[in-house]
Amino acid sequence: MLHPIVIEIVGDDATKIRGDVLALKFAQARFGIDAYVFKKLIEEGQQKEEMSPEPGGYSLLPSACGIAANKILFIGAVPAYEFKYIQVREFGRLTLASLAGIEPQAKSIIVTMHGVGFGLDESESFQSQIAGFIDAVKSAEIPDQLERIIFAERNSGRAERLKIILDEILPNGIIEFDTRWNIKNISPVATEKLRSVGYSSNSKKHVFVAMPFRSEMHDIYDYGISSAVRSAGYLCERADLSSFTGDVMQWVRERIKSASLVVADLSGSNPNVYLEVGVECRN
Repeated sequence: MLHPIVIEIVGDDATKIRGDVLALKFAQARFGIDAYVFKKLIEEGQQKEEMSPEPGGYSLLPSACGIAANKILFIGAVPAYEFKYIQVREFGRLTLASLAGIEPQAKSIIVTMHGVGFGLDESESFQSQIAGFIDAVKSAEIPDQLERIIFAERNSGRAERLKIILDEILPNGIIEFDTRWNIKNISPVATEKLRSVGYSSNSKKHVFVAMPFRSEMHDIYDYGISSAVRSAGYLCERADLSSFTGDVMQWVRERIKSASLVVADLSGSNPNVYLEVGVECRN
């Protein structure tokens, strides 16, 4: 019988949270915290190749000065513009499965959310990642001593929203199975959600939002747009074009073309927003 595993949301920088392993994504380029940790490890003599696994691969390295976790796990992923909900779910599974073989004594793992900065719906991405963890637990591909998975989220508003979502699908954030490998204390609706999320997400009805990614616009998006969109039963997506590498416009065209509605905020005459509106007009 597996012991319970607790998932919790901590409103802090992932590099400041103590734990056995900090798990990061290498999407064939460096972004955000991945780039920061990469730089820290390079300064301490680690080789670039050790932190650049191919998609599906992984590497475990000693931590660096200024990073609270004991070790750093890099997991190779497809480029960011190819990283969809199903890839988020698989990433969640691989995070635990990789450590099952190389760090079976790990009791606590620190993770971050994936997909949101590159266009995916916040709630759907988060639940896809949770479902991936559950996939690993159900297939016994987890570290033997695993007790806690910690989501680090610096955005306080998002951290609070994630806590609400987590409690809706996993009361008290606990993964615990009965003798038939069913999750205890979980509703039939949540069970079905966790079964399908990620696999069916890309085909769900969605709204595409074209707007600047400036910090002063976050509340407009989070509370004025996305909350209303999700309440109406749609996924809410938007792309920060300035953060992408590769053929991002192909993804943007596809999601705009398949969107039930496009919402555009033209404040500030942002050229990337005009570009997205132009794609919609051509459709």
